[in-house]
Amino acid sequence: MAPTVAAPREVHVLLADGATVSVRPVRPDDLAEVDALYAGMSPENLRLRFFTANRHSAEQSAERVCRPASPGRRALLAEAGGEAVGLVEYERLPGTEHADLALAVADRWHHRGVGTVLLEHAASAARNDGITAFAADALSENHDVLKVFADLGLSVTRRFDGPEVHCLVRLEADETYLSAVEARGRTADVASLQPLLRPRSVVVVGPGRRPGSVGRAVLNNLRLSGFDGRLYAVHPVASAVLGVTTYRSVSDVPHAPDLAVLAVPAAAVPNVAEECGRHGVRALLVLSAGLESEHGRGLLTACRRHGMRLVGPNCLGLANTEDGVRLDATFAADLPSPGTAGVAVQSGGVGIALLTGLSRLGIGVSTFVSLGDKYDVSGNDILQWWETDGRTDLALLHLESFGNARAFSRTARRVTRRIPVLTVDAGRTEVGRRAAASHTAAAATPTMTRRALFRQAGVTSTRGIAELLETAAFLHAQPLPAGRRVAVVSNAGGTGVLAADTVIESGLLVPVLSAELTRRLLGILPGGAAAANPVDTTAAVSEAHLRDCLAELIGSGEVDALIVSLVPTAVATATGDDLTRSVVRTADAQLFPVAVVLPGRTASVCYLTGRNTTVPAYADPQSAAQALAHAADRTEWLARPAGTVADLQAIDRPRAVDVVAEFLSAHPDGGWADPDTCAGLLDCYGIPQVPWEWAHNESDAVSAALRFRDGYGGAVLKAYWPGLVHKSEEHAVRLDLQDDAQVSDAYRDLAMRFHGKLAGVLVQPMARRGVELFAGVVQDAVFGPLVMFGLGGTATEVLADHAARLAPLTDQDVHDLVSAPRCAPLLFGHRGAEPVDLDGLGQLLLRLSRMANDLPHITEADLNPVIARPDGMDIVDVRMRLEPIRPFDPYLRRLR
Repeated sequence: MAPTVAAPREVHVLLADGATVSVRPVRPDDLAEVDALYAGMSPENLRLRFFTANRHSAEQSAERVCRPASPGRRALLAEAGGEAVGLVEYERLPGTEHADLALAVADRWHHRGVGTVLLEHAASAARNDGITAFAADALSENHDVLKVFADLGLSVTRRFDGPEVHCLVRLEADETYLSAVEARGRTADVASLQPLLRPRSVVVVGPGRRPGSVGRAVLNNLRLSGFDGRLYAVHPVASAVLGVTTYRSVSDVPHAPDLAVLAVPAAAVPNVAEECGRHGVRALLVLSAGLESEHGRGLLTACRRHGMRLVGPNCLGLANTEDGVRLDATFAADLPSPGTAGVAVQSGGVGIALLTGLSRLGIGVSTFVSLGDKYDVSGNDILQWWETDGRTDLALLHLESFGNARAFSRTARRVTRRIPVLTVDAGRTEVGRRAAASHTAAAATPTMTRRALFRQAGVTSTRGIAELLETAAFLHAQPLPAGRRVAVVSNAGGTGVLAADTVIESGLLVPVLSAELTRRLLGILPGGAAAANPVDTTAAVSEAHLRDCLAELIGSGEVDALIVSLVPTAVATATGDDLTRSVVRTADAQLFPVAVVLPGRTASVCYLTGRNTTVPAYADPQSAAQALAHAADRTEWLARPAGTVADLQAIDRPRAVDVVAEFLSAHPDGGWADPDTCAGLLDCYGIPQVPWEWAHNESDAVSAALRFRDGYGGAVLKAYWPGLVHKSEEHAVRLDLQDDAQVSDAYRDLAMRFHGKLAGVLVQPMARRGVELFAGVVQDAVFGPLVMFGLGGTATEVLADHAARLAPLTDQDVHDLVSAPRCAPLLFGHRGAEPVDLDGLGQLLLRLSRMANDLPHITEADLNPVIARPDGMDIVDVRMRLEPIRPFDPYLRRLR
């Protein structure tokens, strides 16, 4: 039996041209609307759909699809402007996992993506119904529908039968399909953002006549930025504000603007938004703050009803500096200068800080978007805009929350291959996680979850605004280092030592230079210099000495980057400015990563500008080292293969679904699964557990222990009752029982101490010695399944030696998980010891990831300890929590 799956709810989806349609289940009261859809279809369209132009077939179809849905039979309707524009239906074929499929799209909505959207949503619903393929018949001349099937990204086979084509569309959502969905979503997303970021006309609603109002400031910035399109304003009394002609209402504006900027009281926002939609406005920027929940619902409803994209509410505004647009619809004090850095923030204050910092550095902005409360447009949308705008080469993000974290992850992985994406990991936001009792859930902190997302996606995660700007300064101006080897050069030994310390603490290397290179450097530098690394040039270094020293290091091939720390001294033959010019001239001559440290002589970071290059100069060596470390991390991430999700064998998902359904049928509110359920689920995914047997009396325990002792040695007894999670804390485990007497004594002890709640005793063999690890999963409400790995046993929470990655895991993710914990040397062979079974560990993590992805009802899984040895591993104890949650397809296209 399959778990109950709720019917799909109404969602809004972008089409290929950026228009919005709603997709929802057909209801019995939709008969008139479905009839109207068919009645509006041309005879040719009807013939292609029903193989006849007779409208009687359409009438019968309308009556059928409007019947209440049943298991394996659903119909979905696409609507725009209150009318049906498309319909898809499927019904399971008796005795099979296939379903018959039919699709219809209104004539004037052809070639806009309606059919594709409906098929994507039908496929997602069908997978939840246990359907593996759609069977669809079409006339061979119906090239449009055959192309829709072919372009889905799913596996399609065709069989020609006279004038008909029988198509079988397999519904497995593999990487090919997900990539196709992503590409379609990107096209639609970017098209929908055009009215927001490249509007041809803008209206500001609510500009005050007196200085100090938000609306007036935005209107003024639009004027000062030289916006190239038509500019309007709406004011109930004034005839003009700041020289811009005003109208009494949006409806009075002679041409429907692409973008409306709302700076009105919160209570007025829904009505103004509705008026904008009726007048044909295509996008809203809502600056107003303090919207109550009813105002927010009214705002979003108006946007969805009329197909308007929305930035905000409660935001600073947005800007686009490209020629032909020159849009500054913010109330920031200073206009951003044109450039190639994209900035998207949730906090207006953070946005101002970033714009100020970038301006001070001279880094111009391509696009700035203050997302505010993020009702609609999100960081994922803006990333896709930057990916295709042809201008942005550096992306700065500040996100306090994620709407669809897995979709963000896939987008970010793709975008970061092209441009650096930097973010602030502020650690302020709690995700919607239930407090749980397992080791895995205790280890899975919100910060760890976000950092797993950023690491896997190649996003550079910084700890604050200052570090973000310092790193951006390096990545914007300097080439990436080829590796992590750094030469530290200073004109004062003490500052060089401090710089070297921070370099090492940042995860970089300060290698000892070869004897030959050291000899050549000492031949260049003044007497008393040291050249092993760090290189102490002494205070007497001249501009020529320093330039030759740096050139020698760059050409040596022994280091990948330079950090040059310079302080003014009274004995120098060159001034501080001479020395910094020497560094810049060297960087001009050779393309090589260089950062300068000028203690006490600069802001946190500034630029030293040469003819061909710009060198970042930092006030503190830690800032320089951290920026360089982020650059080295990016080098390594770009050099890694993208990773693939393994095609695992011996997986029985249908049986696992039945196991989950049986447990939830007996426990409707969910709970900790019993050992039989846990073992059944592990078996479905080919995860071997140490053998065990139930014992409900002393005799059973002795008999089972004897069988295990014959093959393994000692035996183990574990008490069990529903809700027991941490057996060791309850002293519910007796270990290494060597004979019948010890087993009998242990069973009587457990039965006596836990009398009244004991449901049984598990008997297992005593596992052989090895490295005690743990592996687990937590289902996060926002991020999806998080796979955890690290040091196990009773000390797992005390030592907190854990790593985490979001599922589904690739082979690269598995390597990272196994390598990341501090205990990793024990796994790879410490001090000559033999490595543990790394392939077996990898298989365990991949199968655990697959199980978590397939079965979101498993909200926690805790395998602890997993005892790893060179010849294999033993999974000694397993806990799983199952809950009746609604399945969610994170890759299904829909608006927030």
